[in-house]
Amino acid sequence: MSDVRLTRRGLFFTAGAGVLGVAVVNTLAGCADDSPNSPSGSSSTPAPGPADIGGWKRVDMSYVSAYLLVRGKEVAVVDLGTPGSEASIEEGLKAAGQNWAAVKHVILTHQHDDHVGGLNEVSKVVTASFYAGVLDVASIITDARLKPVKQGDEVLGLQIIDTPGHTLGHISVFDPSNGVLVSGDALRTNSGSLTGSDPQYTTDEAKAATSVKKLATMDIKAILPGHGEPVLVNASAELQKLAATL
Repeated sequence: MSDVRLTRRGLFFTAGAGVLGVAVVNTLAGCADDSPNSPSGSSSTPAPGPADIGGWKRVDMSYVSAYLLVRGKEVAVVDLGTPGSEASIEEGLKAAGQNWAAVKHVILTHQHDDHVGGLNEVSKVVTASFYAGVLDVASIITDARLKPVKQGDEVLGLQIIDTPGHTLGHISVFDPSNGVLVSGDALRTNSGSLTGSDPQYTTDEAKAATSVKKLATMDIKAILPGHGEPVLVNASAELQKLAATL
């Protein structure tokens, strides 16, 4: 049975091994304070509530996150975590009042095992379309049929953004209806502030930096990274500050 708890940092649904964050948090992971000089800052901008992330839900599996979008009668899932993560994602669906039957789209940001690990099991229980970046498709070992996608393609009203660097075929997912960006590993916050791709796991650091600068030109209201806490306040400003350092 799911446990619902309300804390000063947000509303969370704790479901089995996973956590489905609705409001998630209004600070970056690892931030010790809310001073004006901290990454999240103290601003006159109010922290977004659950309705402000437009149907997006987070499945927090501690090390890595997957994200669910409930839109009408369909659900899109972005990333599938490590092998065995399908159980956490299922609990996340239940907490959102959904089930595997509603999942019609699964988008994989890149080929790494901590983002595609649940693919083979999930592909056995859903009738869905599976998508990955053109240059990563061949490196994802699966019996599922993967549809290659690239910049300009759309899935359930979501825009595919090419963000190569972490891997050559890395993609991010942008929701133009509310400005939410699901960034995979192109952006992360697990170091305590908004940063780009982790250099030790990055295929091409120059391309990764270019991808960050590209994202910084977009009107992004919230960043949902693969690793670390979502950025729900001043996301564009934080992203522009990061791009200026690269």
